[in-house]
Amino acid sequence: KIRMSADVVVSGAGLAGCLAAINLQKQGHQVRLHEKRPDMRKTTISAGRSINLALSARGINALEEVGLAEKILDISIPMYGRTIHSIEGNLTFQSYSRDGKSFINSVSRGDLNCKLMDLAEEAGATIEFESTIRSGRSSTSRTGQYFVSNPTTPEKVLECAALIGADGAYSAIRGQFLHQDRFNYSQSYIEHGYKELSIPPGEGGTWLLDKNSLHIWPRKSYMLIALPNLDGGFTCTIFFPFDGEPSFSSLDSTQKARQFFQETFSDALKLMPNFDEEWETNPVASLVTVRCFPWTKGTTVLIGDAAHAIVPFFGQGMNASFEDCSVLNQCLVAHQDKSGVDFWKSAFKEFENRRKKNAEAIADMALENFVEMRDLVADEEFLFRKKVAHQLGIEFPGKFVTRYELVSFSLVDYAEAVKIGEKNDKVIDILTKDIDRKGPIELDMAKAKELIAEYFPQNIIDQLQ
Repeated sequence: KIRMSADVVVSGAGLAGCLAAINLQKQGHQVRLHEKRPDMRKTTISAGRSINLALSARGINALEEVGLAEKILDISIPMYGRTIHSIEGNLTFQSYSRDGKSFINSVSRGDLNCKLMDLAEEAGATIEFESTIRSGRSSTSRTGQYFVSNPTTPEKVLECAALIGADGAYSAIRGQFLHQDRFNYSQSYIEHGYKELSIPPGEGGTWLLDKNSLHIWPRKSYMLIALPNLDGGFTCTIFFPFDGEPSFSSLDSTQKARQFFQETFSDALKLMPNFDEEWETNPVASLVTVRCFPWTKGTTVLIGDAAHAIVPFFGQGMNASFEDCSVLNQCLVAHQDKSGVDFWKSAFKEFENRRKKNAEAIADMALENFVEMRDLVADEEFLFRKKVAHQLGIEFPGKFVTRYELVSFSLVDYAEAVKIGEKNDKVIDILTKDIDRKGPIELDMAKAKELIAEYFPQNIIDQLQ
């Protein structure tokens, strides 16, 4: 029997799905989420399957719009920059912003997801766990149909006014789009995978590394990172080739892995009493970029990783997904003069038009930032240009703003941040053409003023967030 399940159905009760549900509930829609996993608030989530997340301006803004930012920031830790660990054990701090005041926030994916599930239910949404939406289809009438299965009951055919696919990089809803005409899709894996490790708290719950930094051990073709947790520990992730030498394949025993860490990440290994067990039991996961178009078919739309999964190296996967929720909400409000199918179709199409170019931009930047994090953060030319950029940012606030600052500490479109970053590079190229990299940085400020006036006649932003 076909019955009405809810006004709006969301496939996936992850981060984007829960925030979208909260937005929709606040607009007066009745939302049901279907989540294929068990309720993570009641079961133990296996280790090694997620990377700590970096919450920054875009994500915070989306949470503020529904009054949740303060509750989420309460379970996060600010990070003001990167602490670079050389192979000799020397430390170098690199601020994220020109004034050293801006920061991103380290937050546990699991803790954040649990909190958003609680808040979605408090807003009136219902969540059905261990429930998989096999497919969905739009109709030309008031409703569409979707098919639900779970381990204990027969498959059901239910109805809803709109279906939102927030079911991640391997989205079942997107999978249905593949069977329709003129749907473009690609997925691309990088040659690296990742494995999660940990640095436990010190005595009395103290942090054994600076808690207000993202720690990076860059080693050219691979790297180790560590993000702080509220309990005093750090979640560590090694990004490492699947094959070759060295690689996950070549480190085919715990003994080999320990020896490699002793030679390559010795200061980190000293803080990892559970290394052997974690290396043996925590899985190696892959990293994929998903691109597809269109994102909407009838009254069904894809958001978050279902539409645009990216690698984690710019710390923007969650932030981009939360920004999706914010923009989708704006589009729904903007089309309230319409009704029925026309309302959903027009709002979803505007959302797609506004977000697609930005999703492409951040996907490209995330891939580029992997090279920066594993290699360039220890490169003299990179560090020289970074110092120049910060100097120009201080001298010309609001007009010279680095791409990283625009992405992490503003709401400027990702696509626009790319264009501004390209202009920044041209300005730096001209100003530093004849400067000795080993001497003091003495910029021609008169020339800099001319270039800034030429490339950035108007303020880009008034203040970083």
